[in-house]
Amino acid sequence: MSRKLHFGLHPYGVGGPGHDGLWKDPRIAKNASIDINYYIEQAQVAERGLFDAFFIVDSQFINADYPAHYLNRLEPLTLLSAVATHTKHIGLVATMSSTYNSPFNLARRVLSLDHISGGRAGWNVVTSFDSQVSKNFGLDEHLDYGTRYDRALEFVNVARGLWNSYEEDAFPADVESGIFIDRSKLHALNHVGQHLKVAGPLNLSRSPQGQPVIFQSGMSEEGRDLGAHTAEGIFSHAASLAEGQEYYADVKRRAAQLGRNPDHIVILPNGGPIVAETDEKAHARAREIYEEDNNFERKLAFLGRAFGAYDFSPHDLDEPFPDLTHLTERGGRRGAVVVREAKDNGWTLRQTVEANSAFKPSPFIGSPETVADAIQEWFEASAIDGLNLAFRVTEELEYFIETVIPILQRRGLYRTEYESTTLRGNLGIPVPENPHTVARRGESFAPARDAYLAGV
Repeated sequence: MSRKLHFGLHPYGVGGPGHDGLWKDPRIAKNASIDINYYIEQAQVAERGLFDAFFIVDSQFINADYPAHYLNRLEPLTLLSAVATHTKHIGLVATMSSTYNSPFNLARRVLSLDHISGGRAGWNVVTSFDSQVSKNFGLDEHLDYGTRYDRALEFVNVARGLWNSYEEDAFPADVESGIFIDRSKLHALNHVGQHLKVAGPLNLSRSPQGQPVIFQSGMSEEGRDLGAHTAEGIFSHAASLAEGQEYYADVKRRAAQLGRNPDHIVILPNGGPIVAETDEKAHARAREIYEEDNNFERKLAFLGRAFGAYDFSPHDLDEPFPDLTHLTERGGRRGAVVVREAKDNGWTLRQTVEANSAFKPSPFIGSPETVADAIQEWFEASAIDGLNLAFRVTEELEYFIETVIPILQRRGLYRTEYESTTLRGNLGIPVPENPHTVARRGESFAPARDAYLAGV
């Protein structure tokens, strides 16, 4: 079969939500989240497993109640630039906020990683979930949800415009004629929009893959629309096969309605497989992991993240869940969902915390054969194009590669070698043509530009 699975790797470091106590594991260095050698090793192992991407999550606000990994971790682009020099094929995807960056600076830094890595960079576009981030950037309030997503769409289009500052052959570097640059192939952007004003041009040429790959990870209506407009890869969430199918079909339908080829969006839900010799051992280990982190106080504290780091500790746990609707207007959509579900079910604060932290095992738990069967089922049912995987320790990643990957390869579902040296090439996503080059061939610039911005 021509269609193949794609895998990304999301390293845990010393442990995030649901794995808060991971730092206690003797196999985990207590400084793993700031140890570049930890990341290099993880990326190299994933590359041996022919993974498409190495994905770094980030946020820019913490308090002391946040999980260990959140409290002390490296900045994504700096981290991935180091990883780039120790890998050859795996893509390098950094999470960066469109709300708390300027387009010129971000476009230059991400494209720099693209050049350093030989065309393997990706940008996961987020609008910042933590509403308290604003306080770290001189703002009294987080932008409201709609404004953040409107800005994000404009921001991505501006970044892409800046990445097109130079045409492919703008640098003849002809010593004999004394011509280093063909001036006609350098283009200022001169963007003036609703949220952004950027002159350009960018002082960096196109990369071996044309430009970085755009990823996105929003699950809300606004997030789905942003993904349909801009994303070439999407990190999603699906608790069940039916949920995965609904999201997959919806985003690809929205993209098609915008004139995009839906096959040029690779959807990778988060997956935390637990693989053991038998199904029974794997499920027992899944429950064991949950119980290791089954700490009510920690879960109560972390629920506050959905409400701008709200402190629930003064509330009576057995009183009705407080109406915090006013705190959901500028954060992520998760807070609004929590409030609605608590109200609809008549839950107390305690019941709300318990419901939102109940044991919900991954769909991908079992023996190597069982896990391979589940991945194949989801893939063939058009619920996924692959998975963004996370493993608690390197040994579990290695076991997955040694046991599950060969099964998928024998079934013709997974590559046996990399197709390309670029992230686009391995994902099967075409190199976007520079619209200025299209116009130079005598075609209208505006349709070329509009098609490009739509992600065709």
